[in-house]
Amino acid sequence: MRPTEHQKRWLKKQVHHLKPVVSLGQAGLTEPVLAEIELALDHHELIKVKIAAGDRDLRDEFIAAIASRTQSDLIDRIGNVAAFFRANPRGKAPMVLPRD
Repeated sequence: MRPTEHQKRWLKKQVHHLKPVVSLGQAGLTEPVLAEIELALDHHELIKVKIAAGDRDLRDEFIAAIASRTQSDLIDRIGNVAAFFRANPRGKAPMVLPRD
């Protein structure tokens, strides 16, 4: 389920106070980093990822790769930090998005 624009605005408010749970370093987007992002999305549904890559184009590539490989939605991106959402109905307390 892809969030609507209204739901994305609500998710932006929710992610604002969160700290990044995963950081990408100079090694880039490796399989262990992707596995950690997968675990974080399964557990939290809404996460921030800090990307300490050299230039903006490389960060954009990493963000697109994370979204496609984890099947998550990019909610927001500010500088080196991107927020991703992936619903997990099997989780302990699934996030309930507002209706449109």
